[in-house]
Amino acid sequence: MRIAIGGFQHETNTFAPSRATYERFVQGGGWPPVSVGEEIFERFRDQNIPVSGFMAEMGGRHELIPTAWAAASPSAHVTTDAFERIAGEIVARIRTAQPDAVYLDLHGAMVTEAHDDGEGELLRRVREVVGPRAPIVVSLDLHANMTEAMFRQANLLVAYRTYPHIDMAETGARAAFFLKRLADGEALPEAAWRRLPYLIPLQAQSTDLFPANDIYRVVARSEGGDVVSASFTPGFPAADFDGCSPVVWAHGRSRAAAEAAVARLEARVLAAEGDWDARVLDAVDAVRQAQRIAATARRPVVIADTQDNPGAGGDSDTMGMVRALLECRAERAAAGLIVDASAARAAHEVGVGRTLNIALGGKSGIAGDSPLELPWLVESLADGRVAATGPFYRGMTLRLGPSACLSHQGVRVVVASYKTQLADQAMYRYVGIEPTEQAILVNKSSVHFRADFAPIAEAILVAKAPGPMAADPADLPWRRLAPGLRLRPKGPAFQPD
Repeated sequence: MRIAIGGFQHETNTFAPSRATYERFVQGGGWPPVSVGEEIFERFRDQNIPVSGFMAEMGGRHELIPTAWAAASPSAHVTTDAFERIAGEIVARIRTAQPDAVYLDLHGAMVTEAHDDGEGELLRRVREVVGPRAPIVVSLDLHANMTEAMFRQANLLVAYRTYPHIDMAETGARAAFFLKRLADGEALPEAAWRRLPYLIPLQAQSTDLFPANDIYRVVARSEGGDVVSASFTPGFPAADFDGCSPVVWAHGRSRAAAEAAVARLEARVLAAEGDWDARVLDAVDAVRQAQRIAATARRPVVIADTQDNPGAGGDSDTMGMVRALLECRAERAAAGLIVDASAARAAHEVGVGRTLNIALGGKSGIAGDSPLELPWLVESLADGRVAATGPFYRGMTLRLGPSACLSHQGVRVVVASYKTQLADQAMYRYVGIEPTEQAILVNKSSVHFRADFAPIAEAILVAKAPGPMAADPADLPWRRLAPGLRLRPKGPAFQPD
């Protein structure tokens, strides 16, 4: 088979302060930059990225035709310019190639300025080019907000099963496995899917915790016999359109087999509604609790600054948790990333050992937040190239731009120029902070940090400080959700004004 491959990854928080321009995809925000044609083969080897796993599983058995691949850190809407340039490149190269099949590495929660369902629109254009007979296989993020258009245009969709997403490459490999079976003559499967009636807070979705760990065991056990594939996406609960919700689906050799598997999965997720643990602490309470634990601990206490998570649309610059550390007079405490390119530039200009009187962070205009103006000591400087060592960013080199370690009264802050979720211990070490020697670490992340920090943590706490990713979805100013959708497990139902 001649298989066109490509990818377009963006998780859209429609309440976030800044949009995803084309330049954001060029920079990547922790992901590789926009890659076109042969660059896909050159850049995506042995990385925890779906397209990397797909290529490795395919080997040399079929001809792979690279189109384009792009990703940017989660933010508000993808601009029309960015969407048309990237989608246009993918579709144009597919049109030229006229492949026998298509594989796309997508996220599933992209909202653009013109399209609520970015993936559905991209898949519609691809289907229009390849016709009804060419199989389209798609890998998706665990946080995909699935839509009817996605199921209508693609033949097989598979989603991650871990959060932290340590199985991204593995999911791409599963997509390749299914496509190889189609190449060997297996008939296209039938699909069935159902939408769940409640939103699930992001920090509660971790597959290290109950009930997600149990639900995904049920998902895996659902496959076999006439059930080709099964998936569950808890969804990304910050996209204000009627496709935002958890979804279960299955592909089977018959519609009846797919429907039966979906019914079992739906029943399990409905039964779990009261089990999702979404507890969060106020910023100061979280620091005080961390101090009590750290007093007798030999390992750091890790606090998730979940509401300014750049992996969920935050700009990674709110100062609420740093203020709480200073208010509580925390010692051996570090926080990151604070994304403030002007502060990083100023630190590089004055040099190590000098003091800067600057207003740090707080530039994204989030309610309840503001820059923190203090004398900051420049402890170290870095160019921002970080070789990741943890399982989430496996195989990647992060490009964080000019960076510095700034400190005030025992609290150290990792300051970078480009936003990326703090999910790797190397993101402290590159500015000279050894994470294992700290009493308290504050990570701007909701769950992904667990993959690399849980093994070194005495305890993990989740804190609520200002940011655009509400820990409780019911706190967001929804306008366009499906009527009747519960805004949290066992919570109030949405009713449009």
